[in-house]
Amino acid sequence: MTTTDDSPIPDYPSLLRLDDKTMIVVGAGQGIGRQVAHALAQVGARVVCVDVEQTRADEIASETGGLAWSGDATDRADVERMLTFTHDTYGRVDGFVDIIGLATFLPFMELTDDQWDLDFRLCLRHAFLMSQIAGRHMIEQGHGGTMVFVSSISGLLAAPHHAAYGAAKAGLINLVRSLADELGPRGIRVNSVSPGAVRTPRINELLTDEQVQLSASASPLGRMAWPTDIARAALFLSSDLSSYVTGQILAVDGGVGGRYPFATPDI
Repeated sequence: MTTTDDSPIPDYPSLLRLDDKTMIVVGAGQGIGRQVAHALAQVGARVVCVDVEQTRADEIASETGGLAWSGDATDRADVERMLTFTHDTYGRVDGFVDIIGLATFLPFMELTDDQWDLDFRLCLRHAFLMSQIAGRHMIEQGHGGTMVFVSSISGLLAAPHHAAYGAAKAGLINLVRSLADELGPRGIRVNSVSPGAVRTPRINELLTDEQVQLSASASPLGRMAWPTDIARAALFLSSDLSSYVTGQILAVDGGVGGRYPFATPDI
């Protein structure tokens, strides 16, 4: 206490802890999802590791000491089963991090109906289902919760050659803001991490060394993101360190989105 301020000082490190909290990681099987599962588990959360492939879910659950669940997060019946499984096992649902997404890289004029629909299904439908079904569990429990979605700077900026992905991620960003407004009075916080280019295992397989360097040069930090960078942001938004943060889109893009388009390290 000082002569002008007698407000209490929190134990800030403890606000990061998720002890006795049950968290679901949707898309936990690799890349960002795997790192998020580890991040949540390391601060005490009970983690349900969800992946469409049972083997991947089992592997991450084994790594983190969590439980595996496999199913289709774009199917309502499967998501209902996921939430019932989680609640029956742990007695509560405190939050989730939803990482699922897929981009179709094609010029807009070449997109087919099926490709457009697939991007929206794999970027947006699961978010609708998870927020509605998990949200009902949180409301019934009466103790609030957290929802964190991984969107993309493609939902905030132009997305040439992946316009369907960008449009779907823009829809996700709007959903986050709308949910934050509707669910805030119930004690549920809803936020999003918005990455730029991330060196996930899948992206590493697709990009050449030259393409990696080109992408890295777009960032003032001189590198692409790693999945761990996104996991750190998701952990912050899932914890009480962010207890007054909701409806926000946290860009984790290495400064790409705020850079003057013609800037180079030499200017």
